[in-house]
Amino acid sequence: MSDDEKKPARKPLTLKGAQPGEVKQTFSHGRTNKVAVEVKRRRKLTKPGETPPPPPPPAAEEAPAPAPAAKAPAPKKPAAPSETPQERVARLQREAEEERLRLAEEARKRDEENAKKAAEDEKKRVADNKKAEAEAAKKAKEEAAKPKEESAPAAEEAPEETSDGASAAPAARKFTPVKRPEIKKPERKKKEDKPARAEEKPDKRRSGKLSVKKALNEDEGRRARSLAALKRAREKERRLQGGGSNKPREKQVRDVVVPEAITVGELAKRMGEKGADLVKELFNLDMMVTVNQTIDQDTAELLVEQFGHNIQKVSEADVDITNDEDVDPEETLKPRPPVVTIMGHVDHGKTSLLDALRGANVTKGEAGGITQHIGSYQVKTKGGDEITFLDTPGHAAFTQMRQRGANITDIVVLVVAADDGIMPQTIEAINHTKAAGVPMIVAINKMDKPEADPNSVRTRLLEHEVIVESMSGDVQDVEISAKAKTGLDDLLEKIALQAELLELKANPDRMAEATVIEAQLDKGRGPVATVLVTRGTLERGNTFVVGTQSGRVRAIVDDQGKQIKKAGPSMPVEVLGLGGVPSAGDVLTVVENEQRAREVASYRQEKATEKRTALAPTSFDTMFNNLASNLVEFPVLVKADVQGSVEAITTALHNLGNDLIKVRVLHAGVGAITESDVQLASASNAPIIGFNVRPNAKARELVKRDGVEMKYYDVIYHLTEEIAKEMAGELGPERIEHVVGRAAVKEVFKSGKKDKAAGLLVEEGVIRKGLYARLTREDVIVSATTIASLRRFKDDVDEVRAGLECGVVLADTNDIKAGDQLEVFEVEERERTL
Repeated sequence: MSDDEKKPARKPLTLKGAQPGEVKQTFSHGRTNKVAVEVKRRRKLTKPGETPPPPPPPAAEEAPAPAPAAKAPAPKKPAAPSETPQERVARLQREAEEERLRLAEEARKRDEENAKKAAEDEKKRVADNKKAEAEAAKKAKEEAAKPKEESAPAAEEAPEETSDGASAAPAARKFTPVKRPEIKKPERKKKEDKPARAEEKPDKRRSGKLSVKKALNEDEGRRARSLAALKRAREKERRLQGGGSNKPREKQVRDVVVPEAITVGELAKRMGEKGADLVKELFNLDMMVTVNQTIDQDTAELLVEQFGHNIQKVSEADVDITNDEDVDPEETLKPRPPVVTIMGHVDHGKTSLLDALRGANVTKGEAGGITQHIGSYQVKTKGGDEITFLDTPGHAAFTQMRQRGANITDIVVLVVAADDGIMPQTIEAINHTKAAGVPMIVAINKMDKPEADPNSVRTRLLEHEVIVESMSGDVQDVEISAKAKTGLDDLLEKIALQAELLELKANPDRMAEATVIEAQLDKGRGPVATVLVTRGTLERGNTFVVGTQSGRVRAIVDDQGKQIKKAGPSMPVEVLGLGGVPSAGDVLTVVENEQRAREVASYRQEKATEKRTALAPTSFDTMFNNLASNLVEFPVLVKADVQGSVEAITTALHNLGNDLIKVRVLHAGVGAITESDVQLASASNAPIIGFNVRPNAKARELVKRDGVEMKYYDVIYHLTEEIAKEMAGELGPERIEHVVGRAAVKEVFKSGKKDKAAGLLVEEGVIRKGLYARLTREDVIVSATTIASLRRFKDDVDEVRAGLECGVVLADTNDIKAGDQLEVFEVEERERTL
């Protein structure tokens, strides 16, 4: 017998043979264990006011049978003798579920009865209140009527007591106090109901805990409504209170601000409409666009009007500041000093005149003895009046400076040398003055020289429609000598008289406006602008915008080099605190805050970039002409000390070009030559032109390393002469053709194995050996070659004259036919000039 047959089979865990309420466990090696099973007594829920049922009777062997009047609990189903533990657990769960459903149904019925009872009590309470109020009102009426009845007999007896001659005063009215009616309060609930309510209240300590009973009970464990659901419910209730969902929503008309270009989505947002509706409307207008696509202002106007809104058109230019429309009231204007511009030809004594008026010596420090910058000074006369003078350059290259000086001035003093007369820049100054529409005073200078002839100057001025007072005209003239300092008082007197006639006024009590006369990049102070205040008062700390730059006034320096706190109208000052170097002629405007200044400067920079990068309209003809042209470009890089010099140099270099070569300015700026300038010049193989500036230390190292060509100048006409020579050298020498003779081809012969010889009859000139020749056939050039061999009969000759016959062999061509023409010429090379 095997070991498996000897061992008894393991018995399952059963309740057989155990006492009620016990479970017997059998283990290996014959060990057993008895486990007591605790059965929890079910809780019996009763209705309010109902007596709880008596406790269950004890076991049969411990107590007698219960009385027949008591209600016995439902008998438990006896456990089947062969029931497994799993079946028993399932049976207990099923019984618990049935019990839960039964209790839930009882609780629901109890709640319905309580709600019904509460509604009846409330209805009864309202009826009692109404009844009590009616009784109180009725009682108050009755009590109010009683005093009237009592006062009536007293009023009848009163006239009897009075005598015949006089009537007694009426008796005072008597009011009987009425007790205030008491409103019957609703009766309180009886105290007997409190225990029943206490039984219904759940235990607060266990209300937040989740049990198996709560999880399985759908009624008691229901989830709370979400926040979104509450919001939707409140919104629905609000709509219903506002008139119902069927009422159409009133359309809101908006004022829509539309710029020159706007996207469909942005327009929909400003209109308060859906973007899809706008796209649909545009599709109806045969415009296939998307929400993110840009439309113009006219299309946007159609959409705005279609949806019933009001449009407000604005343009990008509204951001910019326009000073033309801002006119000061007459009562705010106060007298201001005149602005006088000194103009004339180079070396006619303009700066010397100002030095004589100021008591300074500016000409001593000028390169070449000529003025190349526009200067501004303020002079106080003997009478205490102030006059602002602007000194303009007289060289031909500084046309823009002279024009700028004429535009911002009140009076022009035209300086003409008595020994030199009317010169080209004098004529140009007259034209600028006429264009600006300002009065002119002619100052005939250098009267100390023996060859001075002022009458010749006055006569020559008549050619340009300038008639002085001595010739019955309206233009004042004065003879002066800046060197001998004669006639200066007469000049100041005439300036004061002319200013008095003009009645010059400005408003000093407003935000300042000024015109940039000159701008430069100083090494220690940064960007510096010389400005002339036209109106208002410029103060330290003002925020301003000038051209494409913005900034804040850090310091104000007058023409004597002293720092001042503020500058009034017609005062020339230097302003520090700019963000960059502005262009000469820009208008400086003080604004309210930095945000406004940055906004205007950003808009102007965008416009300047668009203008600089805009492509000129072109055509196929222009493109092919540019491709076919042999125009040579001469690249340069220009750096100067002030903005006016940069403009003058750039203009002069552009004027040097012709049909064969032109100057291309890669970069033009103000300040010292930097590393970036050297790198740009090295990459473009262009020379750097420095006008009154030098490179810094790092730039000098790059110049030596890269071998960049540097050119330094301090006089502008030296610069233009040398650049013109450089450009001529770039083109090479000029080649000039001289036709020597012409001949006709009569016959063609073989000359050797490959070459052909042409029999010629010289018609004019002479044919020489080794000269250039051009073979034409019916006036069309067949080939350009040279004469390799020239023979007359069988002899080699050097030349053959007109009327004789000869034979020639042409180099590099054998395409020769009878009837062709041969043109012989020589080439002369000359030095090219621009």
